Amino acid sequence: MTVAFPTIVEVGPRDGLQNESTLVSTQAKIRFVTRLVDAGLTRIEVTSFVHPGRVPQMADAESVMAGVPRRDTVSYIGLVLNERGLDRAIGSGVDEANVVLVATETFSQRNQGMGVADSLRSFERIATRARDAGLMVSATIGAAFGCPFEGEVSTEQVVSLARQATSLGAQEIAIADTIGVGVPKDVQRLASAIREVTNVPLRAHFHNTRNTGYANALAAIEAGIVALDASTGGIGGCPFAPNATGNIATEDLTYVLRRSGFDAGVDLAALVSIAEEIGSELGKGVPALLGRAGDFPPPAGAR
Repeated sequence: MTVAFPTIVEVGPRDGLQNESTLVSTQAKIRFVTRLVDAGLTRIEVTSFVHPGRVPQMADAESVMAGVPRRDTVSYIGLVLNERGLDRAIGSGVDEANVVLVATETFSQRNQGMGVADSLRSFERIATRARDAGLMVSATIGAAFGCPFEGEVSTEQVVSLARQATSLGAQEIAIADTIGVGVPKDVQRLASAIREVTNVPLRAHFHNTRNTGYANALAAIEAGIVALDASTGGIGGCPFAPNATGNIATEDLTYVLRRSGFDAGVDLAALVSIAEEIGSELGKGVPALLGRAGDFPPPAGAR
């Protein structure tokens, strides 16, 4: 018997598209989100409210939010980096604000234009205002497993950010392997250490840069992490991290979870079709493998 756990947080419309050189049209993004909702995904990071000069792929954030379907069972997430972004997110009707706090000084400056201490001060203001507006607030700790500029990241750095973010209003902590260097042992180590300083739900965000993303996802579940980010098609990456590659793919993760006894409540065949469509929009094949190999056991009538 399967159980409906953990939750998949779909990040394809935001993290998936932000690192692509092709600018996807607003209508195509709306269709992308609509099809994801129809496939059964209930938490979707739709866009980021950042300066279009830094991330031009997200320049139409308000227009996309205006066109997505509204359902009581679906929570839409907007990434915000500052209070101006929060104003836009609130005005667009997001349900959740996701705020990134980077674990190292160098990457924090590259990604957000401010150091770690300043980002925490900014987070406090954002979290207070977001919660006052009725939004759920998540803090994602970027480069939690390793930094492209400073190398290894200590457990203490990540735990300190998790503790401070919780005290400043975070209702969920996500640990992000932004450059895909972590292994299952790292996941277990960080989750255990963070659990000692906060009781808020934990989420994980893995990139499959070194082919460890799915093993890390299973390790996260074993470590008590209750939500996993994934991107349909496995598209994505960080525009401020050298050699960043895609997220773990929603369809591949769904397959792994189902075969491991977890029911994600998602239509797997629909995800494969959605991945093909977004790949066509981008003019290339997607990294996900399930669409190439097919489900197993094959659907009735399939050859």
